[in-house]
Amino acid sequence: MVGGRALSSLYKHENLRIFRRHLGLTQKELIHHFLDEEERPISIATLSNLEVKGGVRLNDVVLKIADKVSIDPMLFALDTQEFAEQIASLFPKKKDRLQIPGQGGKKTGINHLINQLTMHFAQQMMNGTLQKGDKIEADRELAVLLNVGRSAIREAMKVLEVLGMVDIRPGQGTYISSDEADFFRIPLSWSLFLNRSQIEDIIVVRNSLETKAAELAAFCEDVDELHHLSSICHSMQRALLEGNHGEFLQGDLDFHICIARCSGNDVIYTMIQTISNLMRHISGTGMVYEEQIQEIYEEHQKIYGSILIHDGDGAREGMRLHLARSRERYSCKYDRY
Repeated sequence: MVGGRALSSLYKHENLRIFRRHLGLTQKELIHHFLDEEERPISIATLSNLEVKGGVRLNDVVLKIADKVSIDPMLFALDTQEFAEQIASLFPKKKDRLQIPGQGGKKTGINHLINQLTMHFAQQMMNGTLQKGDKIEADRELAVLLNVGRSAIREAMKVLEVLGMVDIRPGQGTYISSDEADFFRIPLSWSLFLNRSQIEDIIVVRNSLETKAAELAAFCEDVDELHHLSSICHSMQRALLEGNHGEFLQGDLDFHICIARCSGNDVIYTMIQTISNLMRHISGTGMVYEEQIQEIYEEHQKIYGSILIHDGDGAREGMRLHLARSRERYSCKYDRY
């Protein structure tokens, strides 16, 4: 599964066609942008056949494309509607054609401009001149400030709207997101989408935060939060017994977020929640096989048991072992793909 969503190899060939059409590419252009470097060159006829009914080279093509655009190849195994929604979110359309990630030139300039705008707005937020819900400068003013064209500003702002940083209201202007914290999450989100090599560093940070959160949760005195954690554990047990893996994996995500809340540290909670959401979009849970579900449940029970008896060291160690095993399960996903 990816983020708790059902996967099936039956959808891959259809999703390959959806991906190409969303980017506005012909089959020849898709081959040129993504598959020219293959040792065994692929023909238009072969690609057409793969899009219609699949074939032995389908997985290889999907992996090549996913690597080029830095997305999880397992996304191609989502049902077609879910896949289309994910791709539309990751690659918002422009008026003409999408700029293919990795082509350089214009795309590199837009990436830089997005970072400039993000830092500009974040600085205003920090010094108090801009608050959530405020209207920002017109694109003409921003173009002069950053020495770029107005069309480039408009293009960058559309991306920031997709990421949730701003709200573009036709005829009224562009406004700051209602959640001011987005301004300090978006740079992390955007850098992850652009540079997959940073995922390793993000995982290290997340693991450090999660182990500390588990330790602090062992001393939580918030009865409501502890009750919620208990409810999540019971829901996961029920899902395990019923063989409902989608519900179980959603419970897994909820379990980690709830422990972060139980830590009582708002910074830890916000960062874990943000990183978890990012990882769901980019690399999924990595836990996709039935035999792993029982392992996950048992690991959670050890963490939960330590929290109940206020054993901070035990909760921390339980979380550390769980995250290590989760990483092994994630690696196995690609071995079996």
